[in-house]
Amino acid sequence: MMNNEQKPKLIIFTDSGDTIIDESTEIRNEDGIVVSAKTIPGAIETLKALYDQGYTIALVADGEAQSFENVYSQHELKYCFKTWTISEIVGKQKPARIMFEDAMQKNNLTDDDKKRIVMIGNNVKKDIAGANMFGITSILLDWSPRYNMIPESPEQVPDYIVHKPEELLSLIKELDIKCRK
Repeated sequence: MMNNEQKPKLIIFTDSGDTIIDESTEIRNEDGIVVSAKTIPGAIETLKALYDQGYTIALVADGEAQSFENVYSQHELKYCFKTWTISEIVGKQKPARIMFEDAMQKNNLTDDDKKRIVMIGNNVKKDIAGANMFGITSILLDWSPRYNMIPESPEQVPDYIVHKPEELLSLIKELDIKCRK
């Protein structure tokens, strides 16, 4: 019998804008590509801590590939992500199922793995609804003042809510323990 250390860890899918990167600080070029931006308070430390704890982290975000390349290079955070699923490349935006399927495929995950995947995002209509309709755990980071955080339908209701990135550390640990039982 496998002990908890041998069972696979929780897998983290995460959005970018107002989940890691502060959208209000984005500087864009004439083509609309983000050339630089600040991170939200606590996001860098939280992302690095989750990576250091051995979690697989996949970026699942809407936007242009070059924008993500620019901001994650700027903050030296590219290494934290095992894979990137980006709407510009996939051809659809969240809550489209294909965004989550692409992330699963890139990480060699099957439907059986869904019970150990969480999606962290700031948008109830895209991140939360997409995760819920896909059958994975949804975590709303309600830090951003730019989006309506009030669910308008049952699929927009998050499984968990955190108010700042640091709160993810204890929640992820708790969910990891639960999924390995």
